[in-house]
Amino acid sequence: MITLATAQITSSASPEAFFARWADMETWPEWNTDTEWVRLKGPFVKGAKGELKPKGAPKVPFVVTALVPGREFTDVSKLLGARLTFRHLVSVTGEGSTRVDVTVTMRGPLARIWNLALGKGIAASLQPDLDRLRAAAEGA
Repeated sequence: MITLATAQITSSASPEAFFARWADMETWPEWNTDTEWVRLKGPFVKGAKGELKPKGAPKVPFVVTALVPGREFTDVSKLLGARLTFRHLVSVTGEGSTRVDVTVTMRGPLARIWNLALGKGIAASLQPDLDRLRAAAEGA
């Protein structure tokens, strides 16, 4: 497994505010600048499938592999010979703030090749995208 990037924020918004933003996938391009569109087939639940269209790239199928409201949201994109995983962990700090940690990993026989193609872009955009997500959740 290769770790492509990690990012972390704290926020005054509730954990539910972040899950509401993640569930409303059609609005992801508002805070995720590398994304042209996202479509989820059905409700935002574990096992849900969808498609994501990165800017300048072909659409990619994904599945929600973990969903614990208020705690975890993980989605896995299926690439040729690799799986790209975005794991979002949410917790409440001792001060009452919400903390969001995101880790992006890749595994599979072609993971190293995909890392060369995608790794730097994901690493560069993850923290700014999470910062924009915080602003959206706090503004809700």
